[in-house]
Amino acid sequence: MAPPPDAERIRPRLHLKFPFDASFPRIWHHHGPGSTHLWNGLNLLFPQGERFFVRSVNHYLPRLEDAPELRAQVKAFFSQEGKHAREHQAYIELLESQGYDVSGFMAMYQRFLWGFIDRYSPPPLRLAMTAALEHFTAVMSENTLTLGVFADGHPAMRQLIEWHAAEEIEHKAVAFEVLRKVAPGYAVRVAGMVVGVLALLTMWPCATVTLLRQEPGLGWRGVLRELWRAHKKDPVLVRVMWRGTKEYLRPSFHPLQNDNLHLARAHLAVIDAARPGEAEAA
Repeated sequence: MAPPPDAERIRPRLHLKFPFDASFPRIWHHHGPGSTHLWNGLNLLFPQGERFFVRSVNHYLPRLEDAPELRAQVKAFFSQEGKHAREHQAYIELLESQGYDVSGFMAMYQRFLWGFIDRYSPPPLRLAMTAALEHFTAVMSENTLTLGVFADGHPAMRQLIEWHAAEEIEHKAVAFEVLRKVAPGYAVRVAGMVVGVLALLTMWPCATVTLLRQEPGLGWRGVLRELWRAHKKDPVLVRVMWRGTKEYLRPSFHPLQNDNLHLARAHLAVIDAARPGEAEAA
């Protein structure tokens, strides 16, 4: 399945900045600490995760010389993911300035990602993990833009996540297209999904609990109560994993079969209109 012409238009927006400062509240979601740290925990994963995605795809860049359109999409994908990593890293630094200690978790996460996954997994599996996790991120992004997931959150966080979500939908097929070109086997694709999902389901809860444990007066019972409340308000893991897995396991699956690019383009058009020339200049 060839991408439609409009899918080739991936535009990095490198000049964007988001209004996080010392006034940003520690508990920024109206549903309380559980929902706040569910998404803060995901934020902790993004910078290194995005760099892993870029590295996994970049390994195969020399094999794309005969596919100039895909190569151009890959370069734009690198720019978007690099910007995502920088903005989420800035948010992690804000969390640290608010008194959260994430150093232990981040050290463990980096050992797991770079010392184990990146070091011992063969390149096709790393690329397959990237393609699968990009699909799950696109499903989550669609939910973000259509279900009002951040309607009860702080406007600054809503701006950050919805921008990220829109760009994830915009480039959702890139890693999959590279995988289809260099390692098209169904077994590799599914193996990457299994390893990627297991990694996500391990690291995200660990990050969330790391932050919740630092809220005064919660204790372990309070942490579990907040996790349950967050799940009841937004069962993101169940919703995204169930749908994403069913879709991805279809032998004929392709990310562009889900026609949701219009959601991303509508949101990004507002951003581009507010900052004319920046996307083109980037």
